[in-house]
Amino acid sequence: MRLLLALCLLLLTITPCLAVDTPDEMLPDPALEQKAQQIGQQLRCLVCQNESIEESSAPLARDLRHIVRQQLQQGRSATEIETWMTQRYGEFIRLRPGFSPATALLWLMPLLSLMVALLLVRRLWQRSAPPPTPLTQEERRTLNSMLKKD
Repeated sequence: MRLLLALCLLLLTITPCLAVDTPDEMLPDPALEQKAQQIGQQLRCLVCQNESIEESSAPLARDLRHIVRQQLQQGRSATEIETWMTQRYGEFIRLRPGFSPATALLWLMPLLSLMVALLLVRRLWQRSAPPPTPLTQEERRTLNSMLKKD
């Protein structure tokens, strides 16, 4: 049991591995390399689709990592690189797409879903307990007579 617990703790403390395949992919400047990794974490691998280009080992992701590092060495900013990638590959390349008319439904869907769920719960709650009907005169007399006997 202790061994299992130790393994779980070890797995939780290990940082996610980056898919940089060879050391020659990395930039010699640690600050630029860190910036490249941050940019790469924001870009989706077009092959894997649920991984960033930094996590993916697909050949296309490797090429995109190379382009990011190349553009950083040319002095481009993170915003310029992300804009270039978006122009080339579309909004889909961003793991967190910006808010625009095309992505409005994507961003608003959680709020809309919550509102619909609350309306359904409210409607079901109102239906579940019908309002009590008032007692008739005969029922009141019967109830009073039962209460007086005790």
